[in-house]
Amino acid sequence: MRKKRVLVLMHADLVPPENITGKPGTEVEYKTEYDVLTGLRDLGHEAQPLGLYDDLAPLRHAIQDFKPHIAFNLLEEFRGEPMLDQNVVSYLELVQVPYTGCNPRGLMIARDKALSKKILHYHRIRVPRFAVVAAGRKLKRKPARLDYPLIVKSQVDDASMSIAEASLVNSDEKLADRIEFMHANVGSSLILEQYVDGRELYVGVMGNSRLQVLPVWELEMRRLRADAPKIATERVKWSREFQKRRGVRIGRARNLPPEVERLLVKTSKRIYRALQLSGYARVDFRLDAEGRPYFLEANPNPEIGYGEEFAEAAEAAGIDYEPLLDRILAIGLRRR
Repeated sequence: MRKKRVLVLMHADLVPPENITGKPGTEVEYKTEYDVLTGLRDLGHEAQPLGLYDDLAPLRHAIQDFKPHIAFNLLEEFRGEPMLDQNVVSYLELVQVPYTGCNPRGLMIARDKALSKKILHYHRIRVPRFAVVAAGRKLKRKPARLDYPLIVKSQVDDASMSIAEASLVNSDEKLADRIEFMHANVGSSLILEQYVDGRELYVGVMGNSRLQVLPVWELEMRRLRADAPKIATERVKWSREFQKRRGVRIGRARNLPPEVERLLVKTSKRIYRALQLSGYARVDFRLDAEGRPYFLEANPNPEIGYGEEFAEAAEAAGIDYEPLLDRILAIGLRRR
């Protein structure tokens, strides 16, 4: 690819310092931002970081002054709200600046766990049974169409945020307590989701109309307590110390029957198109004991730091980190 001026959009608190030597440790909050900036510069692109929080004026000025060929979008929220990042991408479309990652419509649909499940259920893709509890609403008993155990999640947060062992409930009393806790600490509407006991699988997808599906990745937990629920809690996903202590492994799925892998590839493409995604995304599944995949959620613009799930799956497909960043740029530049 010819060298480009790339404006890298990120949260204002995650702009990495310029004086880092070598790659930062895995616990550094701005690791992904640093990895992307460093990778783009190693490729010869002129990459300029821009931190945003609640004001689009800096973006307007950066577009006028820097005149980027493309914006590399690493934003996951705006003004602290996950559902508002789509509006930043909408602004880029209004001013006709190409961007990486997902389009505004796909972001809106995928961020809403209930809406995405309704759409996929219509397309005859398996989803766990679920119900929505509006923000602030109390619930004394489970909906009649659901059975325990249930998982209580935010309807819009991703990356396992606010998910803990207590999120898996087995009684009306625990359900009411968890709903009250989530309303007090998260504030969004909640989704009550039927727990699917089985393997947790992740499938990366890249492209707009022509799609490439990456090798299937799996979350394994080998040393959990006997009574601990096998769910991807916030600590399982993000605490390196907890991962080491509990034998958490996130890597290529092993001993996956070929027919199941083919089904996951086919289903991931159907999901990507049904939810109107573009750029790149990760689709999360639960595989039950009968080998049937259940859609959990789609994550547009997933974590792409060096060594993270998406980048590792791409490497398993023969795409090293810097070429992956170039591929993401090319996909963004091709989208109309």
